[in-house]
Amino acid sequence: MAFYSFDSNPTIGSDYSSLFNPFTLHGSGGGLTNGSVQLLPHSLVLDSEKGELVKAPARVGKKGVSEAKALAALKNHSEAERRRRERINAHLSTLRGLVPRNEKMDKAALLAEVIRQVKELKKDSLESSKGFLIPIDADEVKVEHYDSGVGDGTISVRASICCEYRSELLSDLKEALDSLHLKMVKAEMATLGNRVHNVFVLTGYNKGNNDAEAYQLLASSVHHALSSVLDKASISPEYSPRTTLPTKRRRTSYFDTSSSSS
Repeated sequence: MAFYSFDSNPTIGSDYSSLFNPFTLHGSGGGLTNGSVQLLPHSLVLDSEKGELVKAPARVGKKGVSEAKALAALKNHSEAERRRRERINAHLSTLRGLVPRNEKMDKAALLAEVIRQVKELKKDSLESSKGFLIPIDADEVKVEHYDSGVGDGTISVRASICCEYRSELLSDLKEALDSLHLKMVKAEMATLGNRVHNVFVLTGYNKGNNDAEAYQLLASSVHHALSSVLDKASISPEYSPRTTLPTKRRRTSYFDTSSSSS
């Protein structure tokens, strides 16, 4: 199918037999011509059924399709970005209502104030929870001196372990403590979500060593036994991302001979 237009001033003696010859360049317009006939690639088309020239239908090429897709993608991105900004502004508005400040703050000042108050609240909660057995976020083994107030040649320690709960935890703790051959004077347990905090007061006899050496030996053996429970949890099949965090930080408290409780 070809596109044609006629010259309104045909030249006398033109060869009408070559009227529809579309293989000759004409002028500088980029069309094709033969004599007085110019080929226009986007104007008219010869209808073979009617035998006349008709206006060519507009067609959208691959370039037009790609541009339409790019515009649609840009529009979708702009809409998603607008919704994201609306969510952020809504949350910031909520924070402004929670922060007890009178002066108007920009976003950076608002976030800084929120961070400051969260830290202050965390510090206050830790202060108020002193004396209460509350599980913490970090895995921890802690052993400290315990003054039993009985001068019968025995030494006592207060040992605690905080970790994620698992089905074998209690049996592992029992096995570890039984291996020490110590007398358990007191035991406490507290849970918070999946976190467990266990505290034991254990007593042993001083076999001829001075009190400081005897305490160090007792505390070291207790600490090693409880640490083995944490080590066993880290290689347990249940210790997976679906049940707990395998990268949970661990804190170890070494022996403080100056601390005591009654």
